[in-house]
Amino acid sequence: MRSTINKAIESSWIIVKLVIPIYLLADILYYYGVLSKVAFLVEPFTSLLGLPAESAPAIISGMFLNLYAAVAFAAPLDMTAQQWSVLAIFLGVCHSLVVENAIMKRIGISSRYAYALRFFGGLLIAYSATWLPENWFDSVKSASNAIEGEHYQTFMEMLLHSLENAIVLTLKIVVLISVLIAVMDGFKRLPFIQNSKQNISKGFSILIGLFLGITYGAGIIVAESRQMRHEDLFWVGTFLMIAHAVVEDTLLFVLFGADFAIVVTIRIIWAVLFAYVLTLVWGKTFDDDIK
Repeated sequence: MRSTINKAIESSWIIVKLVIPIYLLADILYYYGVLSKVAFLVEPFTSLLGLPAESAPAIISGMFLNLYAAVAFAAPLDMTAQQWSVLAIFLGVCHSLVVENAIMKRIGISSRYAYALRFFGGLLIAYSATWLPENWFDSVKSASNAIEGEHYQTFMEMLLHSLENAIVLTLKIVVLISVLIAVMDGFKRLPFIQNSKQNISKGFSILIGLFLGITYGAGIIVAESRQMRHEDLFWVGTFLMIAHAVVEDTLLFVLFGADFAIVVTIRIIWAVLFAYVLTLVWGKTFDDDIK
């Protein structure tokens, strides 16, 4: 219990230090119109996914930092439930690339394959969601936090309003992550999890990654990978790079209007499809490059 509380406090402090400054920075950049001048860097991708050009910093920070930074940059944007869901799908697949791909490399997945799969796979999967009717997306967001369209008399007025929104956002994320940490820690204490090193299975590894994620479930996944057949390892690695931590990742975006059911369903369906097809194509011939 104490370790769970300590972990929640540590994670909360990281979130406070990360989200509030980034949210304030995002609002300042929006206020002065800076983001519109650098959005061209990822404009082809935002256009493909039907996202506003100003979402570029969220995409970049999510890919190379983490999802907390991404939602802090995206929070001030006035996006629809479908746009939030598309962003959740892409960044759910393609986030924290450096850290998580290093973990995948430890189980034998090559970096080239991991980066290519998560980036191009993320684009394809998120793009598929843009074809769904907009009225399919159910938003639980009660009100937008966006500053788009807001007109402030002074910079200080904007800054105070931004700080208020940043604190509210931070509290929401802290509560969400603290609850998830408690649930995940309880899950990891279950006897069959504790004995996982003696009960190695392909299905169990997928279950761990699907709910605990690549980072949280890294120890168990790495341990299991040592006793897997090459083809099973390739299947599991491919599946988890598309669908991992589907609850935690998605709930962060649900705070702003993403549709939980659609995001999770699309990621899992595509994960199975990618894993099946790519294993058929490369599962037995990719041996020299995957290790």
